[in-house]
Amino acid sequence: MQKTQKKSLLLALALALALAVSASSWAQNVTINGTGVSLEANKTPIHTAKNPQAIAQLPKGLHLAVPGKLTVAVAALNSPPLTVFSDDNKTLLGSEVDIARLVADSLGLELNVVPTSWEDWPLGVASGKYDAAVSNITVTKERKEKFDFATYRKDSLGFYVKSTSPLSKIEKAEDIAGLRIIVGSGTNQEAILLAWNAENLKKGLKPFTPVYTKDDAAQTLALQSGRADAFFGPNVIGAWKAALTGKTRLVGSVDGGWPKAAHIAVTVKKGSGLVEPVQTALNGAIRSGDYAKVLSRWGEGVESIPQSEINPAGLGD
Repeated sequence: MQKTQKKSLLLALALALALAVSASSWAQNVTINGTGVSLEANKTPIHTAKNPQAIAQLPKGLHLAVPGKLTVAVAALNSPPLTVFSDDNKTLLGSEVDIARLVADSLGLELNVVPTSWEDWPLGVASGKYDAAVSNITVTKERKEKFDFATYRKDSLGFYVKSTSPLSKIEKAEDIAGLRIIVGSGTNQEAILLAWNAENLKKGLKPFTPVYTKDDAAQTLALQSGRADAFFGPNVIGAWKAALTGKTRLVGSVDGGWPKAAHIAVTVKKGSGLVEPVQTALNGAIRSGDYAKVLSRWGEGVESIPQSEINPAGLGD
């Protein structure tokens, strides 16, 4: 077989695998972090009671993007357990949507989920197009200049490689030298890799190459075809893929605020007056047990927090 034919065949097989991963999301249950997760069962929303204290904290004259509704930007990606389209390919499910619903219910508002791209949420929240964003957003020093944050989950990141990869460990700067790593543009994952890369260049080590992809299928294709050596992103997403297909494995984990711990947070426009009621809403859901139900049913219980905080230290602080 000629080289070009062999390469084409490998790419075709990798593409087929990528498409199969997306389709198989509804074909089977997954055990993640020791918890069995059923996408079919998780179609049923988890609601929580109105929180009078949180409602009382809503600023007078509050202008919502849609009157009577909490409009929340959520990543339009098939990246379970955070976000995944239902089998109708329209309804967005996942732990992020569930968290947004707990907040909306607590505030006595109807939830209006708007699937959007990662690049769109900052301008959307800042302009008032969205009241909030729940999109696996890490608290960072830079982001706190424009946004307020109410935390709801620990930020844990993971390096995942093809199951047959010779790589066995990626845990520190030296380990990424010369590698091609799939990472999201503008994310804290990218910021960590760039900081590590700067350290490596000072030591005369080879630079790493970031690989940017449009969606989950493209990530799978890049990794399985050999165009990338590793994926670096939210650990729960990597763990889900590994459990679902057996085609990838974890080779290292890093705190999202490297070198410190960091948290994922509901993000609102700075000074909007929404962050206090959102924090109160989250803490109420934590106390009632509804928060634990959400994280547990998506296999994210290991990333739970005891209470929500406003604008804590994050990446860069």
